[in-house]
Amino acid sequence: MPTHPPEPFRIKMVEPIKLIPREQRHSALIGAGYNLFRMNAEDIFIDLLTDSGTGAMSQEQWSALMLGDESYAGSRSFNRLARTMEEIFGFKYFIPTHQGRAAENILCAILLKEGQSIPSNTHFDTTDANIRARKGRPVNLVVDSAYDPTDKSPFKGNMDLVKLENFISQTGAAKIPFGMLTITNNAGGGQPVSLNNIKSVSAIYRKHNIPFFIDACRYAENSYFIKLREPGYLDISTREIAREIFALADGATMSAKKDGNVNIGGFLAMNDGDLFLRAGNELILREGFLTYGGLAGRDLDAIAVGLKESLEEEYLSYRLAQTEYLANKLNEIGIPIMNPPGGHAVYIDAKAFLPHIPQHQYPAQALSIELYLEGGIRSVEIGSVMFAYPDPETKDMIYPSLELVRLAIPRRVYTQSHLDFVVETLTKIATRKDNIHGLKIIEAPELLRHFTAWFKPLES
Repeated sequence: MPTHPPEPFRIKMVEPIKLIPREQRHSALIGAGYNLFRMNAEDIFIDLLTDSGTGAMSQEQWSALMLGDESYAGSRSFNRLARTMEEIFGFKYFIPTHQGRAAENILCAILLKEGQSIPSNTHFDTTDANIRARKGRPVNLVVDSAYDPTDKSPFKGNMDLVKLENFISQTGAAKIPFGMLTITNNAGGGQPVSLNNIKSVSAIYRKHNIPFFIDACRYAENSYFIKLREPGYLDISTREIAREIFALADGATMSAKKDGNVNIGGFLAMNDGDLFLRAGNELILREGFLTYGGLAGRDLDAIAVGLKESLEEEYLSYRLAQTEYLANKLNEIGIPIMNPPGGHAVYIDAKAFLPHIPQHQYPAQALSIELYLEGGIRSVEIGSVMFAYPDPETKDMIYPSLELVRLAIPRRVYTQSHLDFVVETLTKIATRKDNIHGLKIIEAPELLRHFTAWFKPLES
């Protein structure tokens, strides 16, 4: 019997939530075009759409908000964040941004040219889209075990080093303006990357003089996985592990809405002074001045505290154990999921759960709809809606290897009973899964279509 860890905190404030009747849920779905992103939050009972910006801040973060210095330039809040950035990441320069996609946009704007390629283990949606928007080519080179939900390898987020070497050799380093690595690997089931793999990736990029940037959204969770799973690191602190990780890179992008545990914010960091000047000019043009980057001073203070708190091992132990609890309960009742579980979410294998629905009818989206209809639970599709794209030459649709439904757990928000309700809901859905039908897209933009697409259910 899976056990839920005791929360290392007490609840000081509560927000009411309500499970509206099924008829109202159905009407809400119709009004939203069967897209959970389009739904009103008040119509959601348990919201597992994302862990980005949805966590509960600590009393220290709320206190820090009151210290916010709203000076346009050179605020005390920025200086406090700068000290935290130096302590944790160690890069020479950084610019704050309103969230991670802004950092990705700036990086692509100053380095990426049409026709160039950016390798990574797996690019997530906004990174992928920012590269495509500049007519670049995002390339995913994760290890093969990442595509097998039943494989229990401890570091399924690793870059495949042979694939990376071959890709650089075939493409040419001159056509790769920078390389990336996502920790943890969100699109691949939230799987961690080993420190040994990061060292090897860094060595390959540096051998070919390719700047190396880490997508650091969940760096703290990845650091704790290294501590738990990689030989030789059990007695090393997560902060020391994080410093070792970032010493291997030339820079990083981050949405602090994840492992910064804030509602808004991010950064782009680097060691190259010329790159910093160019990034700063782009920031001023589109986001704000160098010392606020589109954020209020109080947000900078909240990030400074949150980045440190996210590395606390008592918190990380609870965080990973809560996710593991949900995963173990779903394994227990036979719901196919990505194993082993990652740090921030449990990923249901919709292709295995709904094998009768072909990928062009979006099985993961169909399961997400059923979760809401049955229990008012909002999740997110990570499959063909998010990642399928037409081949540039043949125009045939290229589908991703995985069809996942991500149950992202906001930090310090939901209790054991909420997770048990998720399990109960999926148990009910499993009894009638053969009667679930797919969907078709009736309207969608070219990029990031999962955010705004309109769907129509298929009857047979």
